[in-house]
Amino acid sequence: MFNLPNLLALSRLLIAPVMFWIILNPQLFTNAGWDISWNYYMASLLFVIASATDFFDGYIARELDQITIVGQILDPLADKMLTLAAFLGLMMSGAASAWAIYIIIVRELFITGLRTLSLSEGIDISASWAGKVKTVAQMIAIGFLLMHWPLADVLLWIAVALTLYSGGEYLVGFSKAYTSKETV
Repeated sequence: MFNLPNLLALSRLLIAPVMFWIILNPQLFTNAGWDISWNYYMASLLFVIASATDFFDGYIARELDQITIVGQILDPLADKMLTLAAFLGLMMSGAASAWAIYIIIVRELFITGLRTLSLSEGIDISASWAGKVKTVAQMIAIGFLLMHWPLADVLLWIAVALTLYSGGEYLVGFSKAYTSKETV
């Protein structure tokens, strides 16, 4: 249970609320006489570190054959906690569209429910290529939004489109698997 991949995923669970707090407390650095950009830098640094653990926990788990049930649950949970902490913090601070964040959250909750249902039915709906691209697009959008860089809003809406597309893929995959299971 306490192997390196699981500890890396756990670190994302711990970093997410700290990053969320930093996003929502810009006075943290400005009260110390620093420019507001230090708030952006610190939140972005935490997000990048946490995002890197997402790559490494999966890589290490596969390479060292340390895939566990705990890891299979903890990894996607940690991913959701990190991205939702960033998106909610950005929305609450006025840096991201509430509609975009709403769509992303609804999709994430729906797919989490679908994954739970698929597990109970013995159906495997592992992450698709579109799901991985969606995750990367969301992470890039979050990075741009955290730094208040140009095109951040455009990248957010591209991430929303990819989020909806990958959600549709999961739904179609589940429907096909469920239908073929019923006919067997």
